[in-house]
Amino acid sequence: MAAGPAVARGEAAAEAVDRAASHRYMPDMSDTIEMLPIVVVPDPILKARARPVAATEMDQVRGLLPRMFATMYQAPGIGLAAPQVGVGLRFAIVDLMPDDKPTPIVLINPEVIARSEELATREEGCLSLPGQYADVTRPARVMVRYTDADGAKRQIEADGLLAACIQHEIDHLDGILFVDHLSALKRNMILRRLAKELRQKRAEAM
Repeated sequence: MAAGPAVARGEAAAEAVDRAASHRYMPDMSDTIEMLPIVVVPDPILKARARPVAATEMDQVRGLLPRMFATMYQAPGIGLAAPQVGVGLRFAIVDLMPDDKPTPIVLINPEVIARSEELATREEGCLSLPGQYADVTRPARVMVRYTDADGAKRQIEADGLLAACIQHEIDHLDGILFVDHLSALKRNMILRRLAKELRQKRAEAM
């Protein structure tokens, strides 16, 4: 999820998050880290359902995490799902960076187990649809079960920006983009605008 102009950082609530475990897989900014290319619409991986991470693939996931965090922070973003960097596995990272302090969460095989009936609408953007933003309505609160980077089973209850960000990233794992929550008219308008902007950038780069 992009850190857009209307994103108010620091608005979050979470329970049972082992942030110490997540911090171990963050990049050491004193080292040179190769950034991962962020996949952009209409790449087909963004519309495909990612497959669950197997126990034998945990080392692969841990190896990708420092580069994913570095890529997300540079973008800048507050969430990034594996399909957005071309990996079709069910894991994502989130960091709202309240007060500019890292608060990383690694979500492996996340599953929403409860949603509030109350809804909330906020502006969302996406690193895979650069520069595009729209108001999206989602459940105001969610409870999510997931595995952390150390392989421990965990649960998180979130509201506000954190709830929106987690739902946005889980959508990516199901091949759903934030524009899929909009009317066909708004969605097509955004996709046409993005395609035009990308063509202009490619022309300028030639």
